[in-house]
Amino acid sequence: MKSLIIEDEETTRIMLEKYIEDYGKCDLACDGKQGYAMFRKELENGNPYNLICMDIMMPAMDGQETLRKIRSLEKEKEIKSGDRVKVIMTTALEDQKNVTEAFLRGEAASYIVKPISKKKLLREIRKLGMIE
Repeated sequence: MKSLIIEDEETTRIMLEKYIEDYGKCDLACDGKQGYAMFRKELENGNPYNLICMDIMMPAMDGQETLRKIRSLEKEKEIKSGDRVKVIMTTALEDQKNVTEAFLRGEAASYIVKPISKKKLLREIRKLGMIE
């Protein structure tokens, strides 16, 4: 499994990396702009990410906008919906607007409210069929 963590808080970024590093390569981005650039580069190089864990509230480009751009690029590249990157949105906010935006408009695979435990994250990744 090739993963990308897009998170502006360094401590959370490193913690999430530690949680999933045993399951494959994991790259880190500090905001949505950097994360989108990394996603685009890997997709264009034929080595796309399987999983993205992304915060919603970030500087430069927030998670919702980043997710919309990722989905737009996948559509442009004619990637079928079943082959698109699985995205787990993470946030300190637990409100209906963000949930609706992430799932309906951004086609997020999952949504986790912080604080994120290793158990909670791995359970969500298992639900997506990405690890056993």
